[in-house]
Amino acid sequence: MDFPAGPADSRDVKALVKTAAGPGLELTEVPDPRPGDNDVLIRVLRTGICGTDLHIESWDDWAAGVVRAPLVLGHEFVGEVVAVGSGVTRAQPGDLVSGEGHLVCGSCRNCMAGRRHLCARTVGLGVHTDGAFAELVALPESNVWVHRQPVDLDVAAIFDPFGNAVHTALSFPVLNEDVLITGAGPIGIMAAAVARHAGARHVVITDVSDYRLELARKVGVSLALDVRTTSIEEAQRTLGMKEGFDVGLEMSGRPEPLRDMIANMTHGGRIAVLGLPTDDIPIDMAKVVTHMLTIKGIYGREMYETWYAMSVLLQGGLDISPVITDRFGFEQHAEAFAAARSGRCGKVVIDWTRPTLPTSQPTGA
Repeated sequence: MDFPAGPADSRDVKALVKTAAGPGLELTEVPDPRPGDNDVLIRVLRTGICGTDLHIESWDDWAAGVVRAPLVLGHEFVGEVVAVGSGVTRAQPGDLVSGEGHLVCGSCRNCMAGRRHLCARTVGLGVHTDGAFAELVALPESNVWVHRQPVDLDVAAIFDPFGNAVHTALSFPVLNEDVLITGAGPIGIMAAAVARHAGARHVVITDVSDYRLELARKVGVSLALDVRTTSIEEAQRTLGMKEGFDVGLEMSGRPEPLRDMIANMTHGGRIAVLGLPTDDIPIDMAKVVTHMLTIKGIYGREMYETWYAMSVLLQGGLDISPVITDRFGFEQHAEAFAAARSGRCGKVVIDWTRPTLPTSQPTGA
């Protein structure tokens, strides 16, 4: 972001930076952000590693086509407000905050209608502009979510992907419904927890990773299904289901799970798709038509209804902490990224208040 001149005590801060085109990241010092009148300056406490960050770190074709180095990565974070601009009215120094990573234009048709999550000119924090993998980050006040109730710092650090899970899981009513989730990554597992908390009768999640299926069992799914050995049809019989699933949440971005989901939906079933495929996916369109299925794409979070829902769900007893499996200090960023890339993890959190943590450090400390 291009901020106006900053405070007199401006200094360099540590940040995790894509310094040049190519694989890798560097922990280095960058000038501190220079917030404007409507911005909030935040001391970062914890950050979460997202799949987007992995793409940028490895510098795959997508990253090479979208990202311009140098860039400070990161969009999942929690921090403490240290200063506010003269136009800021809701946040104040000392507030604990998370941030909405989609920076919208505010003037397009959807923004003007209050549908900011549909802004056609969205800019991604940590993708198109410097992000939160740093000691300090500045955000427009309109992108700051103030935590008004106590919240675990690890959980607050992953409000961004938690929001993806909530947006997807609550796109259709799930009370008393049978819900199928394809893809037991961290967002899929959180969506399963939300659906169960919101009153779904059966919640079935599928994957091919024993590790992640076991994580899913910790949040109380009805069945965590390894589709290499058991079909979704068999799962229906096990649960005594007769007509298919009412709601589907596709989280994998893979063709086979979406096709299996369509094949196992009830007539009039509704599917929310968050998983982003890398290639075209052929589907049985005849079944979509004759079974009158609804397929809805999901991107990001509704601003800020989803954020409100997240806070209320946690206040109501929803526990997503099992999805957070690994924590590292900021100097251990290489190990953190390796853990996130391994697949044998849930969410990986980096602590920006401590350079290193013991490898056995429990979450929530």
